[in-house]
Amino acid sequence: MTKPRMGLLGLGTMGSALALNIAENAEPLAVFNRTTSKTDAFMAHTRKHAPDLAERITPTTSLEDFVAAMESPRAIILMVPAGQPVDDQIDALRPLLNPEDLIIDAGNANFHDTNRRAEAAATQGVPFLGIGVSGGEEGARFGPSIMGGGPKRAWDQVEGALRSIAASYEGTPCATWMGEGGAGHFVKAVHNGIEYADMQMIAEVYGVFRDGLQWTAEQCGEVFAKWNEGPLQSYLIEISGKVADAVDPESGKPMLDVILDRAGQKGTGRWTVIEAQHLGAPIPVIEAAVTARNVSSRLPLRQRGEDVFGAAPVGLTTDILSVETLEGAMIAGKIMCYAQGFDLLNAASKTFGWSLPMPEVARVWREGCIIRSSMLNDMASALTDHPEDNLIFAPFFRDLVKHHSPALRHTVATALSHGLAVPALSSALTWFDMVRTGRSTANMIQGQRDFFGAHGFERVDRDGQGFHGPWGSA
Repeated sequence: MTKPRMGLLGLGTMGSALALNIAENAEPLAVFNRTTSKTDAFMAHTRKHAPDLAERITPTTSLEDFVAAMESPRAIILMVPAGQPVDDQIDALRPLLNPEDLIIDAGNANFHDTNRRAEAAATQGVPFLGIGVSGGEEGARFGPSIMGGGPKRAWDQVEGALRSIAASYEGTPCATWMGEGGAGHFVKAVHNGIEYADMQMIAEVYGVFRDGLQWTAEQCGEVFAKWNEGPLQSYLIEISGKVADAVDPESGKPMLDVILDRAGQKGTGRWTVIEAQHLGAPIPVIEAAVTARNVSSRLPLRQRGEDVFGAAPVGLTTDILSVETLEGAMIAGKIMCYAQGFDLLNAASKTFGWSLPMPEVARVWREGCIIRSSMLNDMASALTDHPEDNLIFAPFFRDLVKHHSPALRHTVATALSHGLAVPALSSALTWFDMVRTGRSTANMIQGQRDFFGAHGFERVDRDGQGFHGPWGSA
């Protein structure tokens, strides 16, 4: 077999799935894992279940053999944990590679790290790409969404292979170059932030069904399945219905009833919130989702709180809060969440000089990734017409928000009055109310700041800054 030009380093769950995808849909490749037994297990499994693909994969047992197994120009994909392991592998690979070779970090890297690595690569001779890959294990195997970042010429070198392994929406591959440096990983982080928020809003509605209406998991599953046939059609709504329907094979109980209510996170949602604060781009729905996960992890605190203050009272009925109203609240909340996410991308694009292709971001997310949904096609159209405008002002989404925001308001008000926590949905509503308030209450804040710190303020009746009040602080 001719030597491959592509290699993959790191045969964990995602790496193994991506290696099979590349072998099947792109080109032959070499693989390497620091733990040789993992490489052996991967190859044994592949030979048993996909012998044709095994013939296209060259296993290696050392980094030197890995590089030697490929023909230059090489493209080496790193699928190792984010942080120091990536730097370690780059440092180990660089002396073995030629200037025309390429290192690609396809993990969940912090975009600041990707920026740093890209800058170092520019002076050290081996080009570097940082690509965001979304879709989980299934996406990695059968077609993820791919968000590229780094030198355009480096992206062009592997674009064909990456587009061939990506998911496809109506014949269009969901793989696009987003910009220089860490642009791809930043877009992926915002994707994950939106993912956090989408999941949290679904969980909040599930909580209203379970705790407010006293519904069974099976009843919840039926509603999610029905919603997946309408405007909320999406991967997350679809799997929520399947999760709710699942039965624990050990106890015979609904699977949801035996899952501990403590949610984990790998940091990308938190990174999104931190960067939003630095950029002055409000994303309160995503912030609320990250906060909710943090609170969920503090199980003893929550258990003590219920012991001391009591659980939320029940007594909701569908006459008080209907399924149709909850669906409308989800539609409005989803639009507001995505609008905040794209607003953050716009802020980052301007600050970092990326010129992020906003319609393409929406198109890349239409298939393969966790947040794929029917709404993203309309978002791509709206962003094509007005790429820098907030999505809630696009005619299509403006009309949806006008129609469904009363349902969001009723849902939030009802849930809060019954002691049901809906932090993401209520944050969406509060953000909407702030956005639709032409004269806010920040004039009081400016007066306070001038009183205690002589910070000055602007006036509504004349131009200029640095005006002071009569309280004498100036």
